This record gives sequence, C-alpha cells and structure tokens, in this order.
Amino acid sequence: MQDWMGLDPDDRTAIFIDGANLYKTARNLGFDIDYKRLLQRTREETRLVRAYYYTAMQEDRDQDYSPLRPLVDWLDYNGFQMVTKVAREYTDAQGRKRYRGSVDIELAVDMVLMAEKLDCIVLFTGNGDFRHAIEKVQQRGCRVICVSTMSTQPPMASDDIRRQADQFIDLTSLEGVIGRKSSAPRKETAASDEEDEFEDSYDGAEA
Repeated sequence: MQDWMGLDPDDRTAIFIDGANLYKTARNLGFDIDYKRLLQRTREETRLVRAYYYTAMQEDRDQDYSPLRPLVDWLDYNGFQMVTKVAREYTDAQGRKRYRGSVDIELAVDMVLMAEKLDCIVLFTGNGDFRHAIEKVQQRGCRVICVSTMSTQPPMASDDIRRQADQFIDLTSLEGVIGRKSSAPRKETAASDEEDEFEDSYDGAEA
C-alpha cells in the first residue's frame, strides 16, 4: 500500500485537528472529511498514539443544545480525544446574535506538552498563529507535518506555518483517501448553515 502522508511506520504519531479551520478548508475545496477513514489510514501507516479534535461549541441558551453535539459525540465514540469550549454569545454592531470562541491555546499547549512523547505530529490547520507552538514542538525533537491548502483564494495556509513545518501537505492531495463529496446538510451538519454567525471558531463539519 502506498503511503498517503509519508509517515514513518516506527514513529509515535499524534493527530491534532483545528476543527473550525479544517472544516472551512474542506468546505472551500468542496468536500467533507471522512474521519473514520482518516484514523484507519493513519493507523495503517504509523504508530498512532492519539487523535485530538478541538472545537468551540455554540450552546443554545433556550434549548441547552449545541448543533455540533452529534459530531462531537460521534468523534468521541470513534477514536478521537475531544477538546471543546462553549462559545460566548454576543451582539454585533448590527444587532445580530453572534458567537465567539477559540480553542487555539488549548491545542498549542497540548502539542507542546505531548511533543517529548512523540516522534511526529500531524497538525490539520493553516492558522499561522500556531507557528511559535510548532517551533517549540520541534525543539523537543518532534517532527511536525501541517495539512491545509494553497488551492483556495485566498490560500487557507499561512506562509508562516508552511515555512515552520517540517513538511506541508496540501489537503487536495488527500481528497482521494479521506474526502467525500459534500452533501446536503443532515441532522449532524445542520449547524453549518449558521456558520456565518460564528467568529473564528465555529465548526459544522460532518462525522
């Protein structure tokens, strides 16, 4: 079987997913992520230690329910370590209800703390704010592969993160393995219609 990310079979590897960023990237490219296939192929290629998924969640104050809950529950039961935070509701200058939330700090801290126990980290994000965290991970002897894309306008991957990573993989090259054609919103993806109400960190990706 041909390697799909060029991972070393003897490496202790962990996946870190910036959920909001990956969702937006895949959506802009016109496909969804098959998370089950992502885990399966990574396990076939390397020693997968852990797979983390980070996302902020909108909580409806009236219904005490987040549209992301089905996705989070599915991932939690199917091999992912979930790190979530409740997004804060606020009203913008036009009087519209919006939400703000970020788990960037949690992701960066976890990467640095885990680095000494790993040989390789696969980071799904194009957010240049992670450049310093990647540098600290590398100083601990861990290789970092970033997955995002340069195929959108504007590109989803920042120049800073591409320069800092040991390897950059364009998500388009993985579509044939972990991508599936975007479909109409189902129960677990209905939240994606409200994505514009979120600032920075809303994720309505499919399980």
